[in-house]
Amino acid sequence: MGEFAALDNPSWSSLTGPHAAFAQRHGQVLRYPADVSPFLGLPPEPGPQAWADLADLAGPGAVVTVTDPAGVPGDWTVVSRLPGVQLVDDGVAGAEDPEAVVLTESDVPDMLALVERTRPGPFLPRTIEMGTYLGIRREGRLVAMAGERMHPPGWTEISAVCTAAECRGQGLGTRLVLAVVAGIRARGERPFLHAAASNTGAIRLYESLGFRLRAQPDFVSLRAPAVEVSAV
Repeated sequence: MGEFAALDNPSWSSLTGPHAAFAQRHGQVLRYPADVSPFLGLPPEPGPQAWADLADLAGPGAVVTVTDPAGVPGDWTVVSRLPGVQLVDDGVAGAEDPEAVVLTESDVPDMLALVERTRPGPFLPRTIEMGTYLGIRREGRLVAMAGERMHPPGWTEISAVCTAAECRGQGLGTRLVLAVVAGIRARGERPFLHAAASNTGAIRLYESLGFRLRAQPDFVSLRAPAVEVSAV
């Protein structure tokens, strides 16, 4: 396996690796607890049994989001498809930040409020347990944060990068990303991240920091069959 193999299926690699303590198994399918992350782990090249397990886990007619699904059965419906990018470390120079503080469980209400205002992506009441989150406060208010999400072996995903509207343009997000990178490197790991392909401004910024494009996955929302299914 190459150095990037774990990133081909990062949620599966995380839940079968460093994040195994979070894994909830249903047959061949893994998932994070519902209050930690919405991500599911389908095995590589899932067969009929894996899709039947996912349908049973989701429930009839429920919508789940998976990355670049292979072999989707005909009774599943594609609800939406979001083109994305995966960017990997290509010499990012991490740097600790004197203003950044480690966020803890007591900060979660402020983190959820910032996420509600800025919409960086999924962040739930226990997402903070997935890794280290750093924040910057101004006059006591949390105005920017970034942290760690999926954790394939040897890699850590940077996520939840967001800045309050009134503080944008000050480079806070960049500083926090580099501070998170410094923590990842201190463990002997490498950073990676995902972004929507349409977010060209963020992609250019990340590339300027030393990330490079590795893959262009689609984030696909699928509706499970309306009736319970079983593998054949």
